[in-house]
Order: sequence, then C-alpha cells, then structure tokens
Amino acid sequence: MIAPRRFLPSISSLLALEAVDRLGSASAAAHELSLTQSAISRQLKAAEDQLGIDLIERSQMRLQLTPAAKDYVETARSSLKDLAQAALRLTANPAGGSLNLSILPAFGMHWLAPRLLDFAQSHPEVTVNLGTRLKPFDFSNEHFHAAIHFGRKDWTGVSYLKIMREEVLPVCSPALALQGLNTLEMLRDAPLLHLDTRADAWEQWFSTQGQAVQGLQGMLFDQFSTMVQATIHGLGVALLPTFLVKNDLSEGRLKLAWNAPAISLGDYYLVWPKDRALPEPVKSFRIWLEGQLSDKSHQ
Repeated sequence: MIAPRRFLPSISSLLALEAVDRLGSASAAAHELSLTQSAISRQLKAAEDQLGIDLIERSQMRLQLTPAAKDYVETARSSLKDLAQAALRLTANPAGGSLNLSILPAFGMHWLAPRLLDFAQSHPEVTVNLGTRLKPFDFSNEHFHAAIHFGRKDWTGVSYLKIMREEVLPVCSPALALQGLNTLEMLRDAPLLHLDTRADAWEQWFSTQGQAVQGLQGMLFDQFSTMVQATIHGLGVALLPTFLVKNDLSEGRLKLAWNAPAISLGDYYLVWPKDRALPEPVKSFRIWLEGQLSDKSHQ
C-alpha cells in the first residue's frame, strides 16, 4: 500500500489546487480546466476537508495558497507531470516498456542513431525515449533508466558497459591550414577551440606530443555540433572525434592541422544505476548493444 487513502486527494482536487496556485484565481483555473468557478471551489474544499488543514487564504482580490500548501503543491505538480508522462508512454507503447536513455548529442546523432532502427526492429515491444545530458547526474532525480557516459569510470553508483574508445584529431578549415601550422609552437598560438566538458583536452594533446602547456585560451563550446561548424568556417583549430569528422576530412571541408596519430581522451560507456532492479527494456538494450559491439560489421 502506498499510503492511507486519507492522504491522497483526488486528481481533480490536485489539478484545481495547482492551477489556482499558478494562475492566482478560481476563475482563471476554471477557464483552463473547463470547469465552473463553483466546481473549482468545491474541489479545493474537498482537498482541505480530506487533509484536515486550510490550504487557501481567501481574500477579495485573489486566492493564495498558505505557505505550507505552497510546498505541498510543488510536490503535487511534479507528481502530476510524472503521471502525465507515464500515461503518454503507456499509450505510445501499450504492449511493452519504455527505455528512457540519456545521450551525448554528437555520439547519439552520429553513432547511436543510425543503429537504433536495428534495435527497434529487434525489440518492437520497447519504446526508446532519448534525452540529452552533457554531464553525469543523479539517477534518483531524473527519469532516465540508463545513460551514455564519456570519459573514465568516474560516475559513482553505476554499472558500466564499454561501447568504444574515442580518438580525436586536431583539424581546421582548409583556409586556416594554408596559413601554415608547421610547428607545435605555431599550433599552440593558433586560435584553439575548446569543449567546456573537456577543458584540458588541448593540454592532454600537447602532452602526447612532448610539450607541457597550460592556460590555453580560445572560444568555448558546449556541444561538438556547433564546434564542428565553427571549425569548418575557419574560426580555429579543434580536437574532434574521428567518427564525427571523417566525412568532412574525406570531402575536403576540414584538414588535419597536425600530422600525428589520433589520440584517445576517454571511452564511451552505457551506464545504469546499481541500486535498483534492471528494467527489462534496459536489459534488452544492453544485450543488443553487446551484439552490436561484437559484430565488426557494425563498427
């Protein structure tokens, strides 16, 4: 049992309370919910009678929630949103479950998305819902079942499945390459582009070339997609994943800024929380992903 019935007001009462708090009047709440003002008043009174406390401070000008009721309605609002999302997922896929997967934009678009049709065909009972998060988060505070993580095994409280190692290359526009980046010193002094989630990437790259550098400055980006376009249009030199720029390199939109082997700054992982039972959609996705990784034709 979740809770005694007396602590669970009706959905209608919660909707009325939430609308009055947000809109400030019974008339506005009634208009939004397609009810009469008297119906709104009855729903509010029913909630107060059930809980045994006053929820509304009534004045001639407007209705206001009591301070305690304001805290209560914030929780109720979040629960109503969760319930509505659950209903949407249920109606979208009444025969099976949903996989809410957090992805990294570039990896999700260029590596995962082209493969998802195979998963959908193999598991028609699972609906995959994708959302973007750029950094690790607390699974208990998010609606995701699993996530794509880049870097090291530094996300606490999760299990890991390694997907692939990422390799990066320094690239620039053909016009910038023609200006001459013939020494590491010239490259260091060129306009360098940075990803804010990998603030020390250039320092790591120069270290692999035998140069210790610090405090490199330049334009900052939060996603690879905009960083790629900035690089193509000549704004600077960027360290970009090989899977992301191979077409731009082969078709001449980008050039290597330095002739050296690609280096790795980290790995991509599928992660999921350890402290809860693994939902069947996550199991299916993990098993499918393992099959993709073992099949070299999908690499």
